[in-house]
Amino acid sequence: MDLRNSNIERLKSQNNTFDVAVIGGGINGAVSAAALAAKGVKVALIDRGDFAGETSSNSSNLAWGGIKYLESHEYFLVNKLCKSRNHLMESYPSTVKEIRFLTTIEKGFRFPVFFVYLGTLFYWMIGRFFTQAPDYMTVKTIASREPAINTDDAAGGFEYSDAYLYDNDARFVFNFIRSSMNYGCIAANYVESLGAEKVDNYWHISAEDKISEERFNIKAKVVINACGPYVDEHNALTEQKTEHRHLFSKGIHLIIDKVSESPRILTFFASDGRMFFVIPMGNKTAVGTTDTQVDSPSVGVTDEDRQFVLDNINGLLNFDAPITQSDIIAERCGVRPLAQKGGDGVADWVRLSRKHAIDSNFADKHLSIFGGKTTDCINVGNEVAEIVKEMGVVLPYEDYKWYGEDGDSVRDEFYHQAELMELDRFTVEGSSEPLTQRLWRRYGGNALELLEDIRQHPRQAERLMKDAEYLRCEVEHTARHEMITKLDDFLRRRSKISQVVRDKDIIDAPGLKDACEIFFGAQAEEKRMEWVDSLEDT
Repeated sequence: MDLRNSNIERLKSQNNTFDVAVIGGGINGAVSAAALAAKGVKVALIDRGDFAGETSSNSSNLAWGGIKYLESHEYFLVNKLCKSRNHLMESYPSTVKEIRFLTTIEKGFRFPVFFVYLGTLFYWMIGRFFTQAPDYMTVKTIASREPAINTDDAAGGFEYSDAYLYDNDARFVFNFIRSSMNYGCIAANYVESLGAEKVDNYWHISAEDKISEERFNIKAKVVINACGPYVDEHNALTEQKTEHRHLFSKGIHLIIDKVSESPRILTFFASDGRMFFVIPMGNKTAVGTTDTQVDSPSVGVTDEDRQFVLDNINGLLNFDAPITQSDIIAERCGVRPLAQKGGDGVADWVRLSRKHAIDSNFADKHLSIFGGKTTDCINVGNEVAEIVKEMGVVLPYEDYKWYGEDGDSVRDEFYHQAELMELDRFTVEGSSEPLTQRLWRRYGGNALELLEDIRQHPRQAERLMKDAEYLRCEVEHTARHEMITKLDDFLRRRSKISQVVRDKDIIDAPGLKDACEIFFGAQAEEKRMEWVDSLEDT
């Protein structure tokens, strides 16, 4: 029996009563489950789609301290986010890394260039000088440092530092899910909560397996609503009244071929005045984002969205020929759930920050998590654990550190074994980084299992697909441990293959068929065609 079906059987067991049930497997739900499970709490986690299937897989991959909130004078928020960013970088040094932001200010901008530069010095100070110092640049310096930038209308610029996720955001989220399961959490994707009611001091959650369509109940003392942009929708099912509600801002990114050899993020202010990024993404580049208020979290990329991004990238950078829709390799689209306190949905939504809020109903033992972002995820996990404790759930290992990469001794053992077997000789020309670094970042201590696979069978170090930086042993490891239920779970979220390789180049790749056989066995072709049909639908 595979991991998902085994976990569903355990969720269904009449003998299982959980301390906490977490609804939603995005970043908020993932860190809630990881924190609680590591502290000894009996946790169940379900998501009606795949883990990190919505907002948490459509971010800018940034872990930043919120420099833009200086303009709205939210200094305490910036201070908190900078502390969180620094802590995240210290806790995940191979994943959350410092990166330089080269920002160009155009003539006529609402503030003088040097004044904005002074803001970056203030930001650096609030960030406790944790990163490299900002650097002021004249137009001539910008053109020299980054020839790709069109400086015709530039007034000047600067560089400053923040952080970003070296791999994809969904992978980062899943590693919290995996961690929670290591500590005993029973998690399953494609299981939907149809609602819940309180009976005799226990929540009875009506759940449906979206694959088999079987329905069953999950019993728990506490419910955490971590449904991301769908928090309000699920609260309506459970008749929960909350202080906060969500407003939604849609953001999209387009993935194109690499536009610069620079390791920096190029930052501008788009034609609508909002921040616009050109973000390194391995051998590709992500450009965006838009910022459009929408009424529903169910969104898609429109022609207008694409044209906005294309117009801006073509105006801001120098190209031999303009970037057009035919140059788009993939798209990312999601909503930012913005926490609004009270109100009726009418607000200055552009000024709303991404700060999180947790509304707690102690009488019902119910938590609702609003807003939030990757930068602040450790704080969310810690706050949830504290609230759950106040609701009467015992945390047997209350002080246990539940986050962070595997310890130095495990890392050193992995690197030593990798060096002895000359693992980096398998690094393919054109790879974005050495193989040893990549495997450690993705799998931590579990990468030792991959080394053993390669030692026994060197063919396991072959790339499964020509243009995708994933090995055969990674696919087999993922099949065993990472709950691949649909092909898109692997191509889009456990990996970022479908974000850097065109769909038409993936569909008939021999490696894809091999991967389907590893994941799905006799259902391999059915699952492959299910994914192909989903592409046609979109």
